[in-house]
Amino acid sequence: MDFEFLFDAFAIGTTQLPTRIVMPGMQRGRCVNGHLMPEMIEYYATRARNGVGLIIGEGCGIDHWSAAWDPNFPRIAPDTIETWSNCASAVHDAGGAMLLQISHPGAIRSDAQTMPNTSAPALSASGLYKAGKTNGRAATREELDEIRDAFAAAAKMAMDAGLDGVELHACHGFFLDEFLWPETNLREDDYGGSTIAERVTYPASVLTAMRDAMGTEAILSVRFSQWKEVDYNARNVETPEELGDLLSAFQTAGANLLHPSCRRFYEPAFSGSYLSLAGWCKKLSDVPVIAVGSVGLKTDVMNSLVGTPGDGIEEEKNYAELQSRFERGEFDLVAVGRSLIADPEWPQKVRSGQFGAIRPFRKADLGKALEMEPQMIKDVHEDAGSH
Repeated sequence: MDFEFLFDAFAIGTTQLPTRIVMPGMQRGRCVNGHLMPEMIEYYATRARNGVGLIIGEGCGIDHWSAAWDPNFPRIAPDTIETWSNCASAVHDAGGAMLLQISHPGAIRSDAQTMPNTSAPALSASGLYKAGKTNGRAATREELDEIRDAFAAAAKMAMDAGLDGVELHACHGFFLDEFLWPETNLREDDYGGSTIAERVTYPASVLTAMRDAMGTEAILSVRFSQWKEVDYNARNVETPEELGDLLSAFQTAGANLLHPSCRRFYEPAFSGSYLSLAGWCKKLSDVPVIAVGSVGLKTDVMNSLVGTPGDGIEEEKNYAELQSRFERGEFDLVAVGRSLIADPEWPQKVRSGQFGAIRPFRKADLGKALEMEPQMIKDVHEDAGSH
């Protein structure tokens, strides 16, 4: 196998990526009151020095009371801009580009978690994190306007900090994804509806506000998914036609990079076709696409969180799938998560064919992120079903 394709430069707008390897946003839990610890700046810069072309910083909460989650998670607010500026400079000096992933937990937030304001209710599309499972309440129109403005302000602050753009977190059952999923969006206003074209209205308006705040040239990625942390078999769209409607809304709103999150990058997205979700995104859009999900690994991310056996494919076949799907044009960039947590030299070892020298990912590598709510993670995993 030849993975030299991973080391080709790639341009998105005016940003030149030195390689096609992406480190996706992964919550590390190493912050103090929302500020990155100094070790995290070096953590990101080290990956860039070793060949990661694009670093996506971990999910960063917006500056709105409803987004308060855990002080060990990062925030983007006036008092944290300098921290992110230092991080962006370090990544740039190491040769990479960097986005900031901007997030809101929505109804998935647990009241058991340590938060600055534990009396604040969780806000979401309809007060649901799964069909029949309530938490908090539905956001009012006034609150949704405030939250949209906070997302736009976060994007502007990221640009002021010197980042190359931002990624909007709209996946895995979090706030914006709760508008896309028919189980959790029961709204009767113009932010709800039976079709994905209707349910995407609010997330698309957030994207538009962010693009307006950022300018036209910066990278605006959107990370979205079918699966949720509370339901691995969830589906926002049932057909390629519905997916096309979703992607069209994202592009019209200003997204110039698509990051469809999958538990396994090689699994077909719809029956009757071998195409992965990334492959369908590439087929149905005209913007770059990132493939992600258990690259080089047998065990997917949720199995890793709770230490259960994986049900993926063997390493050699996994890498062969990566190469063949790239050659078929299913994606432009490859996101590698847990392998880069475990081994910052993953890019160079893959390039030289030293697969046996790659440090295997272990549950313990999740470190602080796993210490936060181990029982909650285990309960959600078992409730969602691992297959």
